[in-house]
Amino acid sequence: MEKMLLKNIENPASADINEYKKSGGYRAVPKAAGYKPQEIIEMVKKAGLKGRGGAGFPVAMKWSFACADTKFPKYLLCNADEGEPGTFKDRPILEKNPHLLIEGMVISGYAIGAEFGYIYLRGEYPGAYHILNRAIAQAYENNFLGDDILGKGIKFHLVVHRGAGAYICGEETALIESLEGATGQPRIKPPFPVNAGFFAKPTVVNNVETLSNIPIIIEIGAEEYSKIGSPDCPGPKLYCVSGHVEKPGVYELPMGTTLRAIIYEHCGGIKGGKSLKAVIPGGITTPVFPADKIDCPMDFVNMPRHGSMLGSGAVIVMDETVCLVKVCHRALKFLEHESCGKCTPCREGTGWLRSILERIENGKGAEGDIELMLSVSENMMGKTFCPLGDGAASVVRNFIKHFRNEFEEHIKNSKCKMKN
Repeated sequence: MEKMLLKNIENPASADINEYKKSGGYRAVPKAAGYKPQEIIEMVKKAGLKGRGGAGFPVAMKWSFACADTKFPKYLLCNADEGEPGTFKDRPILEKNPHLLIEGMVISGYAIGAEFGYIYLRGEYPGAYHILNRAIAQAYENNFLGDDILGKGIKFHLVVHRGAGAYICGEETALIESLEGATGQPRIKPPFPVNAGFFAKPTVVNNVETLSNIPIIIEIGAEEYSKIGSPDCPGPKLYCVSGHVEKPGVYELPMGTTLRAIIYEHCGGIKGGKSLKAVIPGGITTPVFPADKIDCPMDFVNMPRHGSMLGSGAVIVMDETVCLVKVCHRALKFLEHESCGKCTPCREGTGWLRSILERIENGKGAEGDIELMLSVSENMMGKTFCPLGDGAASVVRNFIKHFRNEFEEHIKNSKCKMKN
């Protein structure tokens, strides 16, 4: 498939507006200005674009909810707080193709009636911060941002806001709290951001990759876009692959490419000719797969049918040498640290799970620890303000489901056989 999201990024100067325009950039803005806002929303609906941030919610539906609310002003927020372990798919866009994102936000803002936009950027991306600000300045100089964009009567202003390193701010309501200057903690929903978001006004929060798809849809049309990838989840998709593969990196492929094809065809297989043991398919909080479960299309519809989720498309590959009890322990250490502490099941539950796993990993596991972890996980599921608690519980439950024998061996032998 010809690159669309990562087009021209091999060019060392790809982040410059002149290079972006040479490769066809910013043609979608005047084209979009020829449509009414509702016509753009309808085009996105026909294209079948689903949000690329993890939930896979239909983009046009979210936009329509915000448009239907009569309150003004409306806001467009770009979630660039890419903090999920194993996830780095948005980084090439932010650092190598920032004008694609800006162009997507200008069109999206016009479609939903938002005149102000913010890019909430992960604090650990200092390079992207400077690149984005330079690109935004160039867009203003070339009249692609401002009060009267290209003389078309479109107003849209854009600012980059840096996060402070909190994973929880990847959740849209915690992101909004942080952007307002409050502690980054999730809000109870409803009301949803499309009705009461930034400063209680209608707000659309979309991911970097999602917004970067908008100029592509405008350029090639909804019908052609819908032919890319799987019928249920069309379009290009960025998969970031790390771990024990020969060629880790970010791959732009048709949505629905199988996990096996990603690992063995595009990434060159398992490093050093070793055997595959497990794969986390969509970021650390998505259910793990054993080696025999990788013949699944990587999209939002098929992954749940196979027992996991697409999530952010962050594929973490582990070979035969990996101790999965240790991986589970490391995941819970991270999630305990990043829990915002607002709700008891997550604040206490992640700590309990980490503590039990640490005991098992250190050779001090006790009879009944596995059942205890499953019980704690059950008491966390569905009882928290945001998905972090559910994600932590899901990590433990699914590692035990597929690799229970490793936990039992740790407890029985008081050590990991991988250390022998």
